Amino acid sequence: MLKPLGDRIVVKVIEDTEQTSGGIFIPDSAKEKPQKGEVVAVGLGKVNDKGDREPMDVTVGQTVLYAKYAGTDVKMDGVEYKILSIKDALAIIE
Repeated sequence: MLKPLGDRIVVKVIEDTEQTSGGIFIPDSAKEKPQKGEVVAVGLGKVNDKGDREPMDVTVGQTVLYAKYAGTDVKMDGVEYKILSIKDALAIIE
């Protein structure tokens, strides 16, 4: 599994299956990039000027909304993940 460093998180990308009211599925090429994912790993946090670690705002298992073109895409065992800086996580979806 991936273990993020510093103030980074690893999210499992959640793809929305899009289907029109008439039952037609929208192909991947016509969809927008997904912007939400489940947090599967969290780094230790950023080291501040005093040498202390700043706490992370998210925990494993939460679903987050992230910036559209943020992070690095990684595919492992057929599953899409994104490695993001914590500043690219915009909100926690409850």
